[in-house]
Amino acid sequence: MSPQSLQMVLALAFGFAVAGLCSSTYRLFTSKLPSFTLLSSGRKAQAIAAVPLLIVAAPFLIMRNTLLTERREAGRFQFVFFATLVAGFWSLMSGLVLVRAVGLILA
Repeated sequence: MSPQSLQMVLALAFGFAVAGLCSSTYRLFTSKLPSFTLLSSGRKAQAIAAVPLLIVAAPFLIMRNTLLTERREAGRFQFVFFATLVAGFWSLMSGLVLVRAVGLILA
Protein backbone atom coordinates (compact mmCIF):
# COMPACT_ATOMS: atom_id res chain seq x y z
CA MET A 1 0.00 0.00 0.00
CA SER A 2 1.41 3.37 -0.97
CA PRO A 3 1.88 6.11 1.64
CA GLN A 4 -0.80 8.25 -0.03
CA SER A 5 -3.33 5.41 0.13
CA LEU A 6 -2.54 4.83 3.79
CA GLN A 7 -2.95 8.55 4.48
CA MET A 8 -6.38 8.52 2.80
CA VAL A 9 -7.53 5.45 4.76
CA LEU A 10 -6.39 7.03 8.02
CA ALA A 11 -8.10 10.33 7.12
CA LEU A 12 -11.32 8.42 6.36
CA ALA A 13 -11.17 6.62 9.71
CA PHE A 14 -10.28 9.85 11.53
CA GLY A 15 -13.22 11.64 9.89
CA PHE A 16 -15.69 8.94 10.97
CA ALA A 17 -14.19 8.83 14.48
CA VAL A 18 -14.45 12.59 14.97
CA ALA A 19 -18.00 12.57 13.54
CA GLY A 20 -19.03 9.93 16.07
CA LEU A 21 -17.25 11.76 18.87
CA CYS A 22 -19.03 15.03 18.07
CA SER A 23 -22.39 13.31 17.85
CA SER A 24 -21.86 11.47 21.14
CA THR A 25 -20.66 14.63 22.88
CA TYR A 26 -23.74 16.51 21.72
CA ARG A 27 -25.95 13.69 23.02
CA LEU A 28 -24.07 13.67 26.34
CA PHE A 29 -24.67 17.38 26.96
CA THR A 30 -28.22 17.69 25.59
CA SER A 31 -29.69 14.18 26.07
CA LYS A 32 -31.02 14.41 22.50
CA LEU A 33 -29.80 12.80 19.31
CA PRO A 34 -28.34 15.31 16.86
CA SER A 35 -30.06 15.51 13.51
CA PHE A 36 -30.32 17.73 10.48
CA THR A 37 -33.56 19.20 11.86
CA LEU A 38 -31.41 21.37 14.13
CA LEU A 39 -31.16 23.74 11.18
CA SER A 40 -34.89 24.31 10.97
CA SER A 41 -35.99 24.18 14.59
CA GLY A 42 -35.51 26.86 17.19
CA ARG A 43 -34.15 30.32 16.81
CA LYS A 44 -31.78 31.50 14.10
CA ALA A 45 -28.88 31.71 16.55
CA GLN A 46 -29.36 28.04 17.46
CA ALA A 47 -29.49 27.06 13.81
CA ILE A 48 -26.29 28.96 13.05
CA ALA A 49 -24.57 27.42 16.09
CA ALA A 50 -25.59 23.94 14.89
CA VAL A 51 -23.87 24.32 11.50
CA PRO A 52 -20.30 23.45 12.66
CA LEU A 53 -21.60 20.45 14.60
CA LEU A 54 -23.53 19.19 11.59
CA ILE A 55 -20.61 19.74 9.22
CA VAL A 56 -18.34 17.56 11.33
CA ALA A 57 -20.95 15.01 12.47
CA ALA A 58 -22.66 14.59 9.08
CA PRO A 59 -21.03 11.25 8.09
CA PHE A 60 -22.19 9.66 11.33
CA LEU A 61 -25.68 11.12 10.98
CA ILE A 62 -26.02 10.00 7.37
CA MET A 63 -25.00 6.43 8.19
CA ARG A 64 -27.19 6.32 11.31
CA ASN A 65 -30.23 7.53 9.39
CA THR A 66 -29.52 5.12 6.53
CA LEU A 67 -29.17 2.11 8.81
CA LEU A 68 -32.30 3.00 10.79
CA THR A 69 -34.30 3.45 7.59
CA GLU A 70 -32.99 0.14 6.28
CA ARG A 71 -34.17 -1.66 9.41
CA ARG A 72 -37.66 -0.15 9.38
CA GLU A 73 -38.42 -0.75 5.74
CA ALA A 74 -36.94 -2.83 2.99
CA GLY A 75 -34.71 -0.16 1.45
CA ARG A 76 -33.21 -0.39 -1.96
CA PHE A 77 -29.58 -1.36 -2.32
CA GLN A 78 -28.86 1.68 -4.51
CA PHE A 79 -30.03 4.11 -1.82
CA VAL A 80 -27.87 2.48 0.86
CA PHE A 81 -24.90 2.35 -1.50
CA PHE A 82 -25.24 6.03 -2.46
CA ALA A 83 -25.66 7.11 1.18
CA THR A 84 -22.53 5.15 2.10
CA LEU A 85 -20.59 6.81 -0.71
CA VAL A 86 -21.72 10.28 0.37
CA ALA A 87 -20.90 9.61 4.03
CA GLY A 88 -17.53 8.12 3.11
CA PHE A 89 -16.55 11.01 0.84
CA TRP A 90 -17.71 13.55 3.44
CA SER A 91 -15.74 11.70 6.12
CA LEU A 92 -12.64 11.60 3.93
CA MET A 93 -12.79 15.32 3.21
CA SER A 94 -13.44 16.31 6.82
CA GLY A 95 -10.72 13.89 7.95
CA LEU A 96 -8.21 15.48 5.58
CA VAL A 97 -9.12 18.96 6.85
CA LEU A 98 -8.82 17.83 10.47
CA VAL A 99 -5.47 16.09 9.84
CA ARG A 100 -4.13 19.24 8.18
CA ALA A 101 -5.43 21.39 11.06
CA VAL A 102 -3.80 19.13 13.66
CA GLY A 103 -0.59 19.15 11.62
CA LEU A 104 -0.56 22.95 11.54
CA ILE A 105 -1.21 23.18 15.26
CA LEU A 106 1.54 20.72 16.13
CA ALA A 107 4.07 22.15 13.68
